[in-house]
Amino acid sequence: MGTFNVQISIGDQQRAQWIDLDALVDTGASITSVPASVLRQLGVTPLMQQRFQFGQGEVRLMDVGQTWLRVEGREVVTLVLFNAEETVPLLGALALEGVFMGVNPVAKRLEPVEGFMV
Repeated sequence: MGTFNVQISIGDQQRAQWIDLDALVDTGASITSVPASVLRQLGVTPLMQQRFQFGQGEVRLMDVGQTWLRVEGREVVTLVLFNAEETVPLLGALALEGVFMGVNPVAKRLEPVEGFMV
């Protein structure tokens, strides 16, 4: 499919402070992943720990929190992974679904999508 980056903003619980990040769009990632220091700077605290399997097969128990995310002018409260400092921020599938955006792999951009009710 190819990869591409988009600008996202992670906000605090009150939506008063935002940090802009360049994130890799990763539909294979369950949730959005951000260096832990960014989340701590915003006052986001872990809600739980969850096991995550990484691309190399490694499984780690990681902290997960919840906060505001803005992408393409749309805002949503979503789960976020407290990741290692050297990692690239990832925009995951849950957040993409939450803001009703889909991936156009040819144009390498996000596009609005309709919600589905069955």
